[in-house]
Amino acid sequence: MIDDFLYGTAGYTGPTAEVEAAVRAAAAAEILPRHRKLAAHEIIEKSGPHDLVTAADRLAEEHLTVALTKLLPGSVVVGEESVHADPGLYDALGGDAPVWIVDPVDGTRQFVRGEAGFCTLVALAHHGEVHASWTYAPVLDEMAVAVRGRGATLNGTPIRSGAPAPGAVLTVAMSHPDYTTDEQKRALLGLRTDGIAARPCGSAGLEYLAVARGTLDATAFNWEYAWDHAAGLLLVTEAGGAQSTLSGAPFRIAGGNDLPFTAGRDESTVQRVLAALRAGG
Repeated sequence: MIDDFLYGTAGYTGPTAEVEAAVRAAAAAEILPRHRKLAAHEIIEKSGPHDLVTAADRLAEEHLTVALTKLLPGSVVVGEESVHADPGLYDALGGDAPVWIVDPVDGTRQFVRGEAGFCTLVALAHHGEVHASWTYAPVLDEMAVAVRGRGATLNGTPIRSGAPAPGAVLTVAMSHPDYTTDEQKRALLGLRTDGIAARPCGSAGLEYLAVARGTLDATAFNWEYAWDHAAGLLLVTEAGGAQSTLSGAPFRIAGGNDLPFTAGRDESTVQRVLAALRAGG
């Protein structure tokens, strides 16, 4: 079903273009008109001051839910805001139906502050495997698309992650260590070592895009919500990068991962980051 939808006949790219159009349309209708124009009542704290939702998040997800399920009948949506309202929806990641994994505004804090560093993330998965992804930064007008086995593009141009120079200091975007367990905190603090320049992460989707285009060496995250990671991990791997959880196993979008986990420009970079995480833990 997924193969027929994504690939059809050789060279057929209609569905990926249609999904891209749906993502752009949702951003144009619900996100960009509210950028730098949010009223106070349109910003709500969920679990705390670092976990925000806006009217743009909710309305963009509703827009995408209608558009994406129309493109692929029988599919379902697992979105950040719908799961917040009904946590049981997350179980669809392990079901039989194709799943659209949606983060309508990844980097909500940046969006609320009126910055450009946010994006919309969409991934298409089936039986736990991500088959395609779309990362769209509307203010920056950047659209990255990845299809399993067919590579990654940015605004239609193929991208490759490349590799850091041998022995170079690695720049790593990391989760804030305070928002995690003590064990995971120790592991993340292991990145504060010689040979690694760790900095706080921004929008996860844009950090993954930076790895995929070779402007960031790696990420290290300690949370596993699929809407934050599914699109970016496929983007990185299709651009030639690699990823791994702390145990050495690949990241599973349905959860139950050994955290923290990392994605990097190449396998050597991933192993260097894992070694630092293990030394810290």
